[in-house]
Amino acid sequence: MTACAIEPTAADEDGDDCGDDCGDPRNGGTTCAITADGAYAARLAPAGDCLFPERWTLDGPEPYAVPLPGNQPEEPGTEVQPMSDGRVLIRRLVDGRHAFSLLYPTGPGTGELLLGAIECPDPDTRLRLLPPAPGGEKAYALAVGRRSTAVWLVAGGAFGPEHLAMVPGRCSGGVWLDRAGRMLALDREVGGRTKAIVVDLERDGEVSPLLQIAADSDDRLLAADPDSGLLLISSDAPSPGREERLGWGVIGSTLPVRFPECLRLPDCTVTPFAIQPGQVLMPENCGVALRVDGPAGTWFAVWRPAERQLLQLPAPEGWLAGAGLWTEDGVLRLPYATREVPCGVARFAVPRGTGGPGEAGDVGSPAAAGGVGGTGETRPEDPVRDGTGGAPGEAAPSPSAPSQPDPPVPVAPRPVPLREAPLKGRVAVG
Repeated sequence: MTACAIEPTAADEDGDDCGDDCGDPRNGGTTCAITADGAYAARLAPAGDCLFPERWTLDGPEPYAVPLPGNQPEEPGTEVQPMSDGRVLIRRLVDGRHAFSLLYPTGPGTGELLLGAIECPDPDTRLRLLPPAPGGEKAYALAVGRRSTAVWLVAGGAFGPEHLAMVPGRCSGGVWLDRAGRMLALDREVGGRTKAIVVDLERDGEVSPLLQIAADSDDRLLAADPDSGLLLISSDAPSPGREERLGWGVIGSTLPVRFPECLRLPDCTVTPFAIQPGQVLMPENCGVALRVDGPAGTWFAVWRPAERQLLQLPAPEGWLAGAGLWTEDGVLRLPYATREVPCGVARFAVPRGTGGPGEAGDVGSPAAAGGVGGTGETRPEDPVRDGTGGAPGEAAPSPSAPSQPDPPVPVAPRPVPLREAPLKGRVAVG
């Protein structure tokens, strides 16, 4: 399982209509959500000028999609999330209330089980779904107010939406730290500084600090893997008040957070969206998939902490940008939809210690995904030769002297302190 944060959308900041930017990580996560076990995905699919929910089944020999249209098209800003039993949770804004239902196929039609609604009296409160929880039997939402943030159980409870916790401060993000769906990491803004915290959902929302890289830094958690303890972090600690850098650490470790130079791409936004599971106590060996948004468009990259190189690759045509998952044996799966293949998954085998991924073929189509992935051989047109190149299509940088190991940023003795957070024994430590 990979746990990745979904940042607030443009709708969360300005209203509930996120328009065409719902899939931009700078404006709100991905264009589809995938269950923690990778069995199902859900998205709002276009049909002309309209949108309707669609469920993808991913754990069979070939992926396939099931449309779940309602009586009328969905409004932009509506959210969908797959559940482990194949149903799809949907959040709609209806008469100022956030209404939740479970959708499921019923022969030629769509069945709908009403779960209830949440009303936010303060018009400045923004509510959104949290990333799919481990297990897939429950779903949660975050209601961000002016001075506090509420955590709601919106599916899987006994009596409709259930208020679980109230956290002082304005929170964003949302990363699951364990496989039980108990420990939720949020990025909380208090006093002009943002720090990642842990909310224990089984202790009435008890809050503990998670990231304390420097006293005056903004430290956010972007992704976590409970098997290895690997954390992907965004922080301005290397250059306070100027630039946020992408770094990595290990939960509970006394080693400093590192900010590799290869993860700095000029004029680009780099966002982790999947971590290879099953690497117990081996965070340096975890494959990490990153979405890259830049002037040349959107593509993806793969990286492992131990290799100190970033391999950038063109995304498959129609990629549901920012969506994907790793298998334990190192295959990266990216869902995509085109006119010819409305439900496809491109697969990339990414072995350790090689120059790049070998192509594993396209599950949803007999043809390979447009040559994406390649064979690991270098060619003049390859976008990256040494892990520091630019966007796909750009010339490879000229060879340079081997880079020195990235120096650790001066930090407090415990850059990823858990202090009294009740995580020991629940999350593997490195």
